[in-house]
Formats: sequence, C-alpha cells, structure tokens
Amino acid sequence: MNVTVSKSTVRGNARAPPSKSYTHRAILAAGYADGAVVTDPLRSADTRATMRAVEAFGGTVENTDEGLAVTGFGGRPFVPDDVIDCANSGTTMRLVTAAAALGDGLSVLTGDGSLRSRPQGALLDAVEQLGGRAESTRSNGQAPLVIGGAVSGGDVSIPGDVSSQYITALLMAGAVTDGGVDVELETELKSAPYVDITLEVLDDFGVDARKTDDGFSVDGGQSYAAESGEYHVPGDFSSMSYLLAAGAVAADELRVEGAYPSAQGDSAVVDILEDMGATIDWDRDAGVITVEESPLVGTTVDVGDTPDLLPTVAAVGAAADGVTEIVNCEHVRYKETDRVSAMAEELEKMGADVSEEADTLTIYGGDSTLTGARVDGRADHRVVMSLAVAGLVADGETTIEGGEHVDVSFPDFFDVLYDLGADVHREKE
Repeated sequence: MNVTVSKSTVRGNARAPPSKSYTHRAILAAGYADGAVVTDPLRSADTRATMRAVEAFGGTVENTDEGLAVTGFGGRPFVPDDVIDCANSGTTMRLVTAAAALGDGLSVLTGDGSLRSRPQGALLDAVEQLGGRAESTRSNGQAPLVIGGAVSGGDVSIPGDVSSQYITALLMAGAVTDGGVDVELETELKSAPYVDITLEVLDDFGVDARKTDDGFSVDGGQSYAAESGEYHVPGDFSSMSYLLAAGAVAADELRVEGAYPSAQGDSAVVDILEDMGATIDWDRDAGVITVEESPLVGTTVDVGDTPDLLPTVAAVGAAADGVTEIVNCEHVRYKETDRVSAMAEELEKMGADVSEEADTLTIYGGDSTLTGARVDGRADHRVVMSLAVAGLVADGETTIEGGEHVDVSFPDFFDVLYDLGADVHREKE
C-alpha cells in the first residue's frame, strides 16, 4: 500500500499505542505461567507472532474485552506440532528460541525473508553452551532454526553488542530451568534499557532476575505468576516518538496521552527533542506530553541504548537547522532492514544532505530543503513512520511505498495522523 503525505499542520489529542516490547514479554511470561490476562496489549503483526508461539507450545490466547486471556504451558513448553512462523518479529524469534530449548523434542522456527536474514548465531551458541541443540538449517547463524535439548541451566558467555533480546530470552527461559542461568557479557551491552524492561516484567510476574558485575543472573526453579492474575501494558515510547516528532516539526499544539514513566529507554525522545529546541512538556503524573512546532537545531544523539529512535531523530534532523549527528549506531543496521542506510538514502531522495559511516549517521539540516518525493519504506514500520514525519514538512507530496508495514507496531498510525489534521491519502497497489 502506498501512502501519500502532504505538507500539513497537525493539532489535537492522540493516545500512545500500547508498548510492543512489554506486550511481547507479557504474553510469553503468561505462557510460562499457568496463565494471566494481559490488559491493554498491543495487537499487531509482531505480537500476534508471539501469541502463535505460545499456542504452539501448548498454551492458548483468547482476545477478550479485557485484553488477552492467556492459558499458559506451565513452565515447560510442549513440542510444537508444526513449524513456528515468527513472521517479521525478531523479538518473537529470539525469545522463542530460548523457550524452545527447554523442550524435550525439537522445534523449528522460521520467518519472512527479512527475519531469515537477521543474526541469531550468538543466541544459538548460548543454547549450545547450556547443553541444548541449536542449529541454523543453512549453517549461517540465521533462520530457519532447529532448537531443543531440554536445557537445565548453566553458565553462558555472550556478546552484548548485537542484540539485547538474546539476554532477555535467556533470562526468561532460565527462570524455569532447574539450575538457573548466569549470563556473562563479553562486550558492552547495547540497548540496555530493553533488558531493564525484561527485569521489570519478570518482577511483575514474581520472577527474580538481576544484574551482576559481569552480566545478569536468574535463579532456577521459579514459577511465573502475575499478581491478581493480570498484567497491564504501558504506552509505547518508540511509537510515541513519531507523534512527538510530528508535533515538534508541524503542530500548533499536540497532546499525547498514555505517556507514563517506565523502564523504556525510548522515553529519551523527550529530552532529545527538547535539546533540539522543541517546546515540549511532560506531565509524568498525568501521563501527558504536550509539544508544538518550534525552531529546531541539530544536536548529537547516541543511540547505543535507543536504536529504535534513529529513524525518528533522522527525520527531525532533516527538518532542523544545523547538523544532527547520530552516533553509536552500527547495531541499528541489523534490524528489519539496515535502518542507517535506509534513512540516509530515502531522506536524500527528499532533498536532505546526509552522510553515513559504519556507526554514524549525519544529517546536515541547514543544507537540506525537503521536497516531496517517492520513497521506499523498506518494508520497515519505523522507516515508514519516520518518512511520514518528514513528509509533513516537505514541499509537495511524499509517497511512501509499503505503508501497510505500520501494522507491525502501530496499526492505526495513519488514522491517528489523519485525525490530527495531516493530509494523508492511502492507495492500494
């Protein structure tokens, strides 16, 4: 689906969608438990993949008015009757890889073409360190994967600079092993706030996991159980970033509701926009952020812990004066697409002056005049939404190919943008 965005002014109220990161973890945690109701979940393509995995392991997931009623598999997953299709969800594949390693038999995990190109080798090695079986069918560290071995816990040494999801997967599975899992990090941990989210969710399900001097540890023999049988999903700051960015570049006044403090690293977008000169205010008690169009200037942003913000910051940088330098971003190349190159190349089509190195993306806003163009969303929800933000301030029309991919994390994104006054038109190919 192609979506065309024209230069617009936005205004009004919007609500942040529920957090994708928390929803994934809560669904699987409820699966490890006897069950739970996950209230206010994100229902999206990615989280539906995690729902399917829980069902493949012997649980059930039912959509209700209250949320997702999950019946769990009680700690040890059954051996699936069929291949588990993780679609485009890297989080699903990584969390499910460790869960599958608990099974007495073998599970086969696969996904779409993009997911089958993403690195899983370090996690496969970790499963083998625990005595499990973990193979890439093509022997390249990528899906399809064959996983099993009924692991019982142990010590793992793993790099921390590829994906924090590896650590999340091991901690979640390690809690129900006999011996627990101690994770030693071989390199500095990137995207650390995502592991903080995991620790928060585990705690809410009664599981004790903790940071150590050289990594993380979780005791074995634990049981998952949500207090009162329910878990509430907070608002998603990654998705919220596009609304806040739209406000900073094109709003009379925009109020975003559901913005309560949590362990989400992407809440840093508020400080980033403020540093760039945005008029922005966060009432943390009320969970409301107010933002309006302001003269913006470039800044330097380290996305080591917040990789999902790179596309958002790049789009805002193209609309700002001066230079915006996004550093420590090499790991952002290993997402649904190489988001560093994707944003550089697509913003250049719109008239932005951009340069990239292995771990740095630089946008020369003062030398950029954004003009509508036909751009490729790269089948990546975050690239699509960030290009839509740039389209709000570009002269003429910006047509984004692949607009349907917002279903991964923010299914109603273009509806919300339209309701806020943006000139948005959708045309099916």
